[in-house]
Amino acid sequence: MQDTDPTTSPAPLGPVPDFYRPERYCAEDSVGYLMRRVLNAMSQAVDGRLCKPDSPTYPQWLPLHKLHVGKAQTVAELARECMLDAGSMTRLLDRLEAKGLCRRVRSVTDRRVVNIELTDEGSAAAQQVPEVLCQVQNEYLAGFDTDEWNQLKSYLHRILDNTQAFAAQAAKK
Repeated sequence: MQDTDPTTSPAPLGPVPDFYRPERYCAEDSVGYLMRRVLNAMSQAVDGRLCKPDSPTYPQWLPLHKLHVGKAQTVAELARECMLDAGSMTRLLDRLEAKGLCRRVRSVTDRRVVNIELTDEGSAAAQQVPEVLCQVQNEYLAGFDTDEWNQLKSYLHRILDNTQAFAAQAAKK
């Protein structure tokens, strides 16, 4: 997987094209709109398969999964991994804690640090995530062969690299 750290500054991958022009712009044909529609459809499908009345919602699955696979241990790390601001992460953790899926534990070595631990219920819930995500994504890729799947991933990585490069350029201005 390619680096998605917004603080890195990859070089733009070529000249800026003019595929989109204001005089003929159609939002429904924009790459961003189409990616958003795909993401929304996937999240609804995952939600429908994972969520039961007291289960986590789709937005709550990502932090559970990140904690389960060891990508984050503190509130700050989890917020960064989930690309959320601290306030949003705090509210999300409040809901997960209320459901008994995680707990916040203040660090004994640094009282400013709050660690997040999954409960047994949280670990059990997080274990379901990869299987359901794989099922949904494979269903949405029906009709693609391996080469097309790899090409699609390559294109999405290029778009992501471009977003990082242009964000880094904008930050320098």
